[in-house]
Amino acid sequence: AAFIKENLKYPEDADGAHGRVIVNFVVEKDGSISDVEVVRSVHPSLDAEAVRVVKLMPKWKPAENGGMPVRSVYTLPLSFRITDVQTNKKEQP
Repeated sequence: AAFIKENLKYPEDADGAHGRVIVNFVVEKDGSISDVEVVRSVHPSLDAEAVRVVKLMPKWKPAENGGMPVRSVYTLPLSFRITDVQTNKKEQP
């Protein structure tokens, strides 16, 4: 959660859109992230930012089956709030 909070940025071209983008992805046997896809869209710019941040995430601990690592699918909601828009506008010169 801290990684996402530190890296998720509100895109300047999102036109005030807000909501929850839901992303599915696979955690591979080695913990790497693959097959990132948006399953609930809010706005093209927010969707792209959600995918960008998920792809940047450090390796996860893979799921196990019988003590062996296995591929697994995860769903992650990423929220973009209207307050994020206000904060970004204040930071710009």
